[in-house]
Formats: sequence, C-alpha cells, structure tokens
Amino acid sequence: MKTMKSQMQKSFANFFFEYETPRQVLVKNKRVAVVCRIIQMGVLAYIIGWVFMYEKGYQTVDTAIGSVFTKMKGVSFTNISGKERIWDAADYVFPEQGDSSFVVMTNYIVTVGQKQGKCPELLDKKIKNNCTSDKDCDEGKYKRTGNGHMTGKCVQNTSTCEIYSWCPVENDTDIPKPAILLTAENYTLFIKNSITFRQFDVVRSNLVESVDQNYINTCLFHPKTDPLCPIFRLGDIVERSGFNFTEIAYAGGAIGVLIDWDCNLDLSIKHCKPKYEFYGLYGTGKNDEKEKPSLGYNFRYAKYYMENGVEMRTLMKVYGVRIDIIVHGRAGKFDIIPTLTAIGSGVGIFGVATVVCDLLLLYLVPKRDFYKNMKFKHTEIPEETPTLPQSQTEKDLQKE
Repeated sequence: MKTMKSQMQKSFANFFFEYETPRQVLVKNKRVAVVCRIIQMGVLAYIIGWVFMYEKGYQTVDTAIGSVFTKMKGVSFTNISGKERIWDAADYVFPEQGDSSFVVMTNYIVTVGQKQGKCPELLDKKIKNNCTSDKDCDEGKYKRTGNGHMTGKCVQNTSTCEIYSWCPVENDTDIPKPAILLTAENYTLFIKNSITFRQFDVVRSNLVESVDQNYINTCLFHPKTDPLCPIFRLGDIVERSGFNFTEIAYAGGAIGVLIDWDCNLDLSIKHCKPKYEFYGLYGTGKNDEKEKPSLGYNFRYAKYYMENGVEMRTLMKVYGVRIDIIVHGRAGKFDIIPTLTAIGSGVGIFGVATVVCDLLLLYLVPKRDFYKNMKFKHTEIPEETPTLPQSQTEKDLQKE
C-alpha cells in the first residue's frame, strides 16, 4: 500500500515539475536541406501573400444590406401611319416606381379597339389553328396555343375556328423591324444605392464624397474617366454587357448591373467606393451554336376604357430591355481572433516540410538505414520470470 502511494506521489511530482521536449537530429544533407527550405519559403509566401495580403485573413468580414432607387430619363418621337406621338419615362418604363428590376420598352405591337365577343381565331399554320369543318372546333374547349374558347363553328373565310375572346385577336407574327423606339439607346439611367454593414455600424451611398450635384448634372458614366458617376446611358449599358443595342431592342433581352462594394475598413471610409459591372443575362442568342426558342423578352399590358357602354381595351405587346440591378457588398476590419487563427494554421502548414524531408531521409536517400538508426532509439524491456511463493517446507530447508 505504501509502495503504491509513493508511486502516485512520484507521478504527480513528475507531471508538475518535469518538462519534456522532443529529441532533434541535425542532418547535414544539402539536398534535403534545400528541399526543406524551399517548402518552408513556399508556405511562408502563401501565408503572407495569399492569406494575409490577398484574402486579408487578419480581418473579420461582414456582408452588406442594400437598397436601390432608379430613375429613367429621355424622350422619343414616333410617326406611325401619320400618327405622331411623344414617349417619355411614364410611357416606356415598367413598373414606374423606380425599382431595382424594371423594363425599358424598345419595341411594341399594338392592337386597338378590342372588346369581348366572337371572332375568328388567328390563322397560323405553325400552331395548327386551321379547320375545314365544325368537327375540328370542339365547343367550349381551349387550345393551349389559341386565344380563346372555341364556339364550335369553323369560319370558312379564314379557315379557322370561331372563338369567344377579346376581338379582334392580336396578330404578333410580324415584329416591327427596326425597333420602333430605337432612340431609347440615348435614355439615361440614374442609380441611387445605399448599403449598411451592420457589424461595423457603417452606412455608405454610391453618391460618395466626390459626387455632388454639380458633378451629377454634367457627368456620364465611363469606366476610366468617370467610374463613380451614377448616371448611365442605356446604349452604353447594353454594349458593355456584350449585346448589340439594335438587335436587343428588336426582341428584348435582360441585362444585369452589378454594384460591387469591397471595403477595407482599416483604411479611411472614403476609400469605400462602389464598382459597376455589366452582364448580358439573356439576349438574341446569336452566339449560340444552336438557335434557341423564345428568344428575347416581352410581356403584355392593356389600357381599358368605356365606349358606348361597352368595355374596350388597347392591348400592347411590349418588347424591351429588362435591367436587374444587383448589389454585392463585403467589408473587412482587423480582428485579433481571425489573425491568431490564420497564424496558427500557417504554423501548422510548416509541418509539411518536416514530413516531406523525413520521407526523403527514411526511404529515398542512399544512407536511409543510418538515418533511421539516428532518428529512432529502440529499447527493449526484459521479460521478468514470475516466481511462485515458497512453501513452508522450502523455507525450513533454507534455514537448515
């Protein structure tokens, strides 16, 4: 019992009052040493260059919450069949509220004086609306490619089924070319963007310190000369996204405007500025190897009115440029916790050099057996032969 107690006391004393350090072997091998230093320098370059300088691993990061307001300006003039008309932002922007996603009309097909009633279906061989007798027109049925409910009659003059719909039926087979509002390329877009980094209590606007009212009144965005100007020419947006304005104005398309904030809050807040980028999301499809169906972008809307007590409408099929404004914000600021984490992970990576060099020494170099003996110390514990307790007779014999 006393022996066990003394062993426990000795173990505790050794644990608290003794220090252990691994044994190191100094190997004078130029090739292995060069390999080790190259690996260590590579790890050091990775930690300093990539982790700290490029990725800013010493910073804590927050993403932005942003809002966008837009305003289009510009006027177009059309003269179609002797009918003159002026188009302003209230006519060609949908919706009108100045949202971050909107459409600028560049082309349209108008159907005037529609009212609900019975009329022949539109003749279109592609969607097979033709008929030869009333049997081809199922009463009360609706074709997925049709424009109304069939009445069960075949109109011989047009060889199409009679339908109950808004009459006359819209004919959108021929899209005006060139686009009616081709002058839309000169419209201007004003973007007002504000972001918030909640973690750092920072609020920024794209109307930064150098952008005042006088500058806004005269500037027009250019990536080199005026990169902070918040006013953009529609034609320039389309061209910088990779599309041709004449082509996209004909059938419509979609464009993304990215407002990118990448802020280093360890520097002055004045250096936190937006960067504008433009991307073509959906367009004419001319660069595709195979022609795609349903190219362009369009939608319909109607203006309703009453005439002689009858509800009527003017139907517009609108082709236009859809603009989606996307805000991406990221801010970083020094923090001791990610700094220590980055340093600790870097120190751990240094161990790769030791592992590689040990593999070279132990398995590849000519004197590998010698290095193994120097690195590893082999000890053997002799086996003890167990002894049985002596009997009383054996003890008596030893006394004699």
